Amino acid sequence: MGLQRFEHRLERLVEGAFAKAFRSGLQPVEIGRRLARELDAGRTVGVRGTVAPNSFEVTLSPDDYERVAGFHDTLVHELRESVREHARDEQYTFVGPVEVTIEVDDGQKRGSLRVTAQIVAAEGGALGALVLPDGRRVQLGDKPAHIGRLPDCIVALSDPQVSRHHAEIRLGDGGYEISDLGSTNGTLVNGMLITTHPLRDGDVIGIGSATIRYQQS
Repeated sequence: MGLQRFEHRLERLVEGAFAKAFRSGLQPVEIGRRLARELDAGRTVGVRGTVAPNSFEVTLSPDDYERVAGFHDTLVHELRESVREHARDEQYTFVGPVEVTIEVDDGQKRGSLRVTAQIVAAEGGALGALVLPDGRRVQLGDKPAHIGRLPDCIVALSDPQVSRHHAEIRLGDGGYEISDLGSTNGTLVNGMLITTHPLRDGDVIGIGSATIRYQQS
């Protein structure tokens, strides 16, 4: 499903100038498919489940690299998202941030593609972040993180439906987990009321009117 969503996003992107750049030769979706294969091939069983590669180097010919140069940042963003979505679909976990780089090799032929995938752990071991409704990203660490109405919370929400200290996220043996702190209106994870719940990449936390996405990478 993650790869299908990636393909659909690219279909919307390949309009106008983007379509002209990718009219022939190596197609971006071929890169996405290759990354998905490398995810599957490089997975291994770890303490927190199935761990997959999170660092990818894509090497292209000079011609293909020149064609993507004008859309480099957009393409890298979409490739990172396709990796995350495929990992969520297959219930893979990461031990570090998802990184995709695109390099050029003068000796590579047009239309050819080389991908190197590695498992690269994050510094400090702990990895997790909250993506807020406005797009801001709040990094989680070893200390408990509170969400609530008070300004001392790592995520402070000015919503009367939110309790002063509404919920807490802390690092456990199996990764980050969220606990409701006896709030008035409850805490949701993926639409379900929870007391304590382990967090997986892509989980959506509902507190008051706010939706906050947990991102493992």
